Amino acid sequence: MSELGLRTRGQVAAEITNGIVKLFSEYYGRGPVKAKTFVVENYSLTVLEDTLTTAETTLVEAGREEIVRDFRLSFQTEMTESFHAVVEHATGCKVITYQSQLAFHPDACFEVFVLDRPPTVAEGGQD
Repeated sequence: MSELGLRTRGQVAAEITNGIVKLFSEYYGRGPVKAKTFVVENYSLTVLEDTLTTAETTLVEAGREEIVRDFRLSFQTEMTESFHAVVEHATGCKVITYQSQLAFHPDACFEVFVLDRPPTVAEGGQD
């Protein structure tokens, strides 16, 4: 925390990362192996690596990627409010739109949020 009580951009990003990883762990049964969030202006991007469950990996290896993609994107739609809540709590901003995308080779998931304004963060200090 800075002298003024503001968090750094890095602290805000870490809170988003931890919240999204927790959602993945709770609802998919496992979290990603690696995750990082970038907060730039009024955008938040979380990149998650190695997110597929064993069943999903089996389907991808069998060439059934579209089944996994359809399931994941449908599930993300149902989880929108939870994802918004994580980002809104961490940034103090309203999420005005959200997009989720999944890649298979390598296994990566991208959670993109557009905020109504840039979050207020401490200038300088460690991110």
